[in-house]
This record gives sequence, structure tokens and C-alpha cells, in this order.
Amino acid sequence: MSDLVTLRDDDGILTLSLQRPEARNALSLDLIEALERAVTAVAANTSARVLILRGEGKAFCAGMDRRGVLHDATRMGQMLHGLARTSLAIRRLAIPAIACVRGAAIGGGCGLMVTCDLAITHAECKCGYPEGDLGICPAVVAPLLIRRIGAGHARAMLLTGGVVNGIEAHRLGLATHLAAEGDLESATMELARKLRSGGANALATTKRWLGELEPELDDDIMRRAADLSARIIQGEEAQSRLKARFEAAKPAS
Repeated sequence: MSDLVTLRDDDGILTLSLQRPEARNALSLDLIEALERAVTAVAANTSARVLILRGEGKAFCAGMDRRGVLHDATRMGQMLHGLARTSLAIRRLAIPAIACVRGAAIGGGCGLMVTCDLAITHAECKCGYPEGDLGICPAVVAPLLIRRIGAGHARAMLLTGGVVNGIEAHRLGLATHLAAEGDLESATMELARKLRSGGANALATTKRWLGELEPELDDDIMRRAADLSARIIQGEEAQSRLKARFEAAKPAS
């Protein structure tokens, strides 16, 4: 594994941790590539029964690391396509995937949250998609969000740039479970152990069947989504808003 992710096996419960706590686990290109490799390893692990996806430190994932790709169209496209592939790979795992969401799941981080089968968070967590305020189109996360909370709620959240707390995230269905913040890790492991105790073949078959019942989500849709997001973020509107946001965030000299 890369230094940017760790993968631990606890008797069939695999815990995949994002390891950029100093950046609130923002998704750099290197982190996305490491995450994609780790998910591939999970898929190939025949003894795996459950996956837990979590972020080290105070935040699950603060979204795409846009500062590193400002004015870099090639890198932007690589990141968005990598996130799209990784999201599909998590979605297609034969084992249940749980997102353990502490602190914040923003933008692409919220996308990772909803691509997992289950997500557990706490009341104070912040979840959502502020991309509209930055002139960005959240196309990559949209297909997954629609399948999680329905087209109407997804439309409202993405068009208004909504960020909600954990209680509202649970009400909308972004999160499937709530726990006290101090109990989040133990509650996640308890849920994982419950899933591990189920029949592996039955769970895998149920996941495949649920996938067939959902509206189509294939590689072409996610590629088109990544291309669309990349085109918008390369435009003058998004670039000027991102630059202004980063300038405003600089500490006063």
C-alpha cells in the first residue's frame, strides 16, 4: 500500500483508511490512484467479507484537492476519471462496503460516502456538495447521489450547493446509520461484524441483484460525467472562483 492509504485485515473485515489528515484527506491525484489500487486489492481478496472506508484524523474526506489542479487541465481530468473509476469499483465489490464518516464528507468525499452500501456518521458531521458556489459541476457524484437519496432530493442538494449536518444527512439517506461521535469507530466495527456473520454468498448475490434493479450505472456514464466535470472546471467561471477562494483563504501577511 501507499503511504496515502492503509489497508488492515481484521479476520475478514478490511479497513481502508485515507491518510492525508493534514489536508482533511482531500483527494489529490496520488491519493485517488492509491485508493484505486487498494480497492482493486480488496476485490481480489477472496477472504474479505466486509470493507470499511474511513479517513484518518478529524475528517472523512474534504473532497477534491482543487488547489493542486488549478490551471492544470490534464491533472483535473486524471483526478475526475480516477474518482469515477474508483467509485464504480467500490460499488461493484462483492462484499458490503461501509463508510465511517467523521467530521466532514464534502464534494467527492460525499461521493465516496454514498457509493458505499452503508454509511455511518454522527450528528455534528458536515456532508454535501458546495460545488455550485465554486462554479463547478458535480457530475461525477450525481449518478451515485441519485441512487442513494432519489432524483428529487439530489436535484435540490446539487443545485443549491447544499451542505447538511449528520442528522439531516441521515434523514435524507446520505447516511444509513447514526452514532455518537465518540462511539463512531466502535459502532462501525459492530455493524461490520454483524455483516461478517451473514452468509457470504447470500450477501454477494443480494448485492448483484440490487445492482440489476437499480437504474443503469455503467462505465460510459461515469466517463461522460468525468469529462463534463473536467470541461466545466477548466472554464473561466470556475477558474476565477477557485482562484478567488484560494486567495481569500491565504493567511494575512
